[in-house]
Amino acid sequence: MDGLGIDIGGSGIKGAPVDLSRGELTAERHRVPTPHQAMPKAVAKVVGEVAAHFSWDGPIGCTFPAVVKDGFTCTAANVDESWIGTDARTLLAKATGLRVTIVNDADAAGIAEMGYGAGRDRAGVVVMITLGTGLGSAVFLDGKLVPNSELGHLEIDGNDAETKASDRARQEEDLSWGKWAKRLSVYLQRLDALLWPDLIILGGGVSKKSSKFLPLLDVRCEVVPARLLNNAGIVGAALAARDAPLRP
Repeated sequence: MDGLGIDIGGSGIKGAPVDLSRGELTAERHRVPTPHQAMPKAVAKVVGEVAAHFSWDGPIGCTFPAVVKDGFTCTAANVDESWIGTDARTLLAKATGLRVTIVNDADAAGIAEMGYGAGRDRAGVVVMITLGTGLGSAVFLDGKLVPNSELGHLEIDGNDAETKASDRARQEEDLSWGKWAKRLSVYLQRLDALLWPDLIILGGGVSKKSSKFLPLLDVRCEVVPARLLNNAGIVGAALAARDAPLRP
């Protein structure tokens, strides 16, 4: 069985069909730049274009960089603030003519890793952290998602954690891998002290360079790189759409 996943990001909107038995893309990703200011109607139009590119006629899953409650986007990260309070599920359904499931982007990445990647068959508390423009988080207990955790915004030494430990911070401040690993360790230690996870999975684009920083981390619990890399959002969105309850 295939599903279509669409990953809505601050710089690009990309999608692809997914083989849900294996968690693998069955066609090359189609990517369109995110419209300037990322207003709701403009983003919805692009989502419609991505779905039409694959001539898709079934349900689709979409990620979004926000807290998502019952299809409504409640925050706005790297997109226009007009998304706050928007019925995104209905908006995207109208733009595509299809049934849409919308899920927080880090939650989607975590769903993919738990289904097919580093978290597969892992019991206990598993935390997925996406390292990118910010710090995204997804928390699972015995494989079940606790949605919208937003743990990238923990306060550490008077700062929002993602302003110091994200991959964007590493790049903008031109930090060495060692210096960034120290910052990331402080964040993960705080996370560990609060949740006592059995496993932390580090995702996002920088996870493909995990050999440069993972050995430098100082954290109590097991920390591993994500396996699905930049495809995790697409795969997780498609999986979330398959498992979403039918609505009238």
